[in-house]
Amino acid sequence: MVARMACPGPQPEPGAESARPGTSRYAYDTASDATAVVAGTGTVVGWTRSAQDLLGYRAAEVVGRSAGFLLDMPDDPVRVAGIAERCRAGVGWRGVADVRRRDGGRIELDLRVSASFHLDGRECFLVSGRERRPERIVGQSVLDAFLAGSPIGMAVMDPDLHYVWMNDTLERFSGVPREHRVGRRLSEVLPGLEAESIETLMRGVLDTGVPVIDYEYLGWTWADPHREHAYSTSYLPLTDSDGQVTGLCYMVLDVTDRWNAQQRLALVNDASASIGSTLDVLRTAQELADFAVPRFADLVLVDLLEPVVSPDGPGTWPPGVGLSAPELTRTAATVAAPTGTARQPRMRRAGMSSVREGCPEAISRIGDPVDFLPPPHDLRFLVDGEPVLIPVLDPDDHAWLADQPARAASIRTHGLHSLICVPMRARDTVLGLTTFIRSTNPAPFEPDDVLPAREMVARAAVCVDNARRYTQEHTSALTLQRSLLPHTLPAGTALDVASSYLPADAKDGVGGDWFDVIPLSGARVALVVGDVVGHGIGAAATMGRLRTAVHTLADMDLPPDELLAHLDDLVLRLSDEEPEGDGRGGPPVLGATCLYAVYDPVTQRCTMARAGHPPPVVVAPDGRVSFPELPAGPPLGLGTMPFETAAVTLPEGSLIGLYTDGLIEGRDRDPELGMSRLGGALAQRGLSLDALCATVVEQLVPVPQPDDVALLLARTHELSPDHVASWEIPTDPAAVAGARAEAARQLSAWDLDELAMTTELIVSELVTNAVRYATGPIRLRLLRQSVLTCEVSDTSSTSPRLRHARTTDEGGRGLFLVAQLTRRWGTRYTTDGKIIWTEQELPATSP
Repeated sequence: MVARMACPGPQPEPGAESARPGTSRYAYDTASDATAVVAGTGTVVGWTRSAQDLLGYRAAEVVGRSAGFLLDMPDDPVRVAGIAERCRAGVGWRGVADVRRRDGGRIELDLRVSASFHLDGRECFLVSGRERRPERIVGQSVLDAFLAGSPIGMAVMDPDLHYVWMNDTLERFSGVPREHRVGRRLSEVLPGLEAESIETLMRGVLDTGVPVIDYEYLGWTWADPHREHAYSTSYLPLTDSDGQVTGLCYMVLDVTDRWNAQQRLALVNDASASIGSTLDVLRTAQELADFAVPRFADLVLVDLLEPVVSPDGPGTWPPGVGLSAPELTRTAATVAAPTGTARQPRMRRAGMSSVREGCPEAISRIGDPVDFLPPPHDLRFLVDGEPVLIPVLDPDDHAWLADQPARAASIRTHGLHSLICVPMRARDTVLGLTTFIRSTNPAPFEPDDVLPAREMVARAAVCVDNARRYTQEHTSALTLQRSLLPHTLPAGTALDVASSYLPADAKDGVGGDWFDVIPLSGARVALVVGDVVGHGIGAAATMGRLRTAVHTLADMDLPPDELLAHLDDLVLRLSDEEPEGDGRGGPPVLGATCLYAVYDPVTQRCTMARAGHPPPVVVAPDGRVSFPELPAGPPLGLGTMPFETAAVTLPEGSLIGLYTDGLIEGRDRDPELGMSRLGGALAQRGLSLDALCATVVEQLVPVPQPDDVALLLARTHELSPDHVASWEIPTDPAAVAGARAEAARQLSAWDLDELAMTTELIVSELVTNAVRYATGPIRLRLLRQSVLTCEVSDTSSTSPRLRHARTTDEGGRGLFLVAQLTRRWGTRYTTDGKIIWTEQELPATSP
């Protein structure tokens, strides 16, 4: 009765009668199955939620009722009784039964009945079941077809790593017939596929029993000896019933396409980091060639239009060839050779690289003119053409090689067999052509290779265009700056001067450094050095404005502190005039530094003032080096504090150096250490002034710097007393005649009698004006150096004014005559008054 109610009529699984409790065959999980407890009388005494979910009956509808109403199959009392006896004997049972659902449906269950047990004094059975899933039996023929036709290569190897079995796919991958592989090891069959490394990996799997999944490697095979393939392999140990490793199964998948796609992506990404490290056109072209060899091609040629390569920019473009795409299009359409084909563009070889040392395949060298275009293209190809792929390059099949025997011979000699030509364009600007060629790599270029070639060239084209634009701007700025710097240094006899200017590194742009030597009245000489903040054309233009202003202010004979004050006002005005964010590419004028020094060879004193500039360096005749302590003063353009002067005595033969901060800062950016190096370099003896100047710059700046470098050296000379004559003049009109006589005698002593009459007239006019309009004391001084200088000083601050006298005027013609008879004349103010001075050219025969 119990067996019938528990599971009448089910069909047990084969072998169920021989199973023993506790084996894996009867291990089941009651937590996931539909489970019920049935008493020995056939009554349901327990019902779980999982049983409710599966059959739809609630516990109240089942518990207390006979379990027979759940079955949907004919009774089989004999079989059921036998099952019940097995369960009472402590042996479980499982089988298949049809059961009714609450909704009237039918469901087939895998049932399990436990050994009997007692619950509250009653005999009970635990019955569990789950919906039966139909078993799909794969026949041996289906399995064989799958193993043979799978896209994955498979093989079984014995413990000695000899092939035991392999499928057709693996045979197709390698190109080695199955009969040549079975019984042999991998290293004996395919030595080119990293065989030793792979066999070492296999032995590790056999020894440890741990599989290796997705191991990738590259290699050449007999099936495709001209192309490198990528494979992904997995190695699985084979075990027997005792868990012992008896062999190895490995699976191989050809992932060449995936690997090539990854390599092409990595190639383009790496190109972005490797190409365009400098703002140099030729360097960028060479970086493209070096990067692509040998990763992508065996020979790379980069040919650029002549205007792109030319350091002088568009000014040297050849007739008929422009850079902009519209111009080049018009040229291709209108300029034709007698044969009717468009004229070839004029290009030059800008970069090339090869797997062979020296690029013997190339018939043109760097800098040589080239005219190569892929057939059958003309000039329009550079403007709007797409990359050209020639998978198989045969010199006998192309008419474009018929009249180029040298190129055809190179193709045959070096085995050039495949190429890609990519026009180089950027920002609607045509730049040139890049050609990728393969020779030692037997694999020809494929259509998928065109995209990375295009991307590499596009990256290089942007960098070349940036370099071209920058080179033009840098050249313009450098030309402007050099044109604004002095070409000669007219120091007269008071100083021997030498200078050196070194522009900043091209990537940093030209700066605004300048220097100057300005002859002043009274045999004096002004030395100037300055540095404008910023780089580029704006800094160079500002430098030119400041240099012009310094010349103008120096001609007014202003003392150094007043000159810097006026210059400071000018920089402030220039900054105010510059609108913020004007979009013209240059920063506004922010300021400048300057040092202005005036050397007087008569007194041997040098008066200096500086505006935020490094102090000068002085090397005494005995070799001692010093940096005079000058009031620093604020940089120009701040307008915060006044400037102060300081004076130092420079004996005959002293060396004074004025410089910009680019000379002393260097790469360690330590100005004090740089000043110490500068002093040591200037203390060298036995060199001319020009050689010393060049040597110092070379020693302190051996490599390009981010800032301009300017150095101005001056060696002092004394104006000896026999070249100077001076007299005190009484404030009496009668003293004018005596002053003329003294001047005439002095000129006679200097063998300058030719200038006596003119000088007497000048002395007469200047002394007369001083006696008449100024206050004493009055002094007359004559200086003989490269010119004859006549000076009359007084204590008045009123300056005479040159005017044109009318015919009815009794006076006013004297100063006009002085201006006509002298080379130049002027007024300079001193702390005690003023000095009126004139200069006359010395006779050609004067010593």
